[in-house]
Amino acid sequence: MRFRIVAALIPAAFCASCSSPDAGRLAALESRVSEVEKQPTAAAAASRASFAPGLGEIMGLNQIRHDKLWFAGENANWPLAAYELEELQEGLDAAVKYHPTHEKVPEPLERLVPRYTSSPLQQLRQAVEAKDKVAFAKAFDALTAGCNQCHEASSFGFNVVKRPTVPPFSNQDFTPKR
Repeated sequence: MRFRIVAALIPAAFCASCSSPDAGRLAALESRVSEVEKQPTAAAAASRASFAPGLGEIMGLNQIRHDKLWFAGENANWPLAAYELEELQEGLDAAVKYHPTHEKVPEPLERLVPRYTSSPLQQLRQAVEAKDKVAFAKAFDALTAGCNQCHEASSFGFNVVKRPTVPPFSNQDFTPKR
């Protein structure tokens, strides 16, 4: 019987302490800790926000996209050409976003890149949509010339791009699926 009384008093004593001001503050703190634990740390968020790929990395990927775009168009694989064209545009946008200015470049990239690529990219979009290989080749060559002009204007004229002759990847089939 004694055991039953003690067992009944323990929860009652605990509940009495729950209504104390300290218990309320403890519950509020526990709730705040729980919310904070669900969120990324400020340091982790700042680290993610401050990461920017280098201009060389962005342009290296664009070179691959340029190459793949050519072989997709040359093989009349229009869905792949449209995809690579969009990826190339995203890469150019990233270059401008992360490097609006760059060392030794006399003019901001946010002005240079569109000046030399906007018109050829639009021509390429039209050729891809029309599934026109002749217009595609002409627009591709105009884009390549625009890239080289941009390189010249930005003091990177030593970096010359050209129409590719060999597919960049031996593990990709550029012919369209029928």
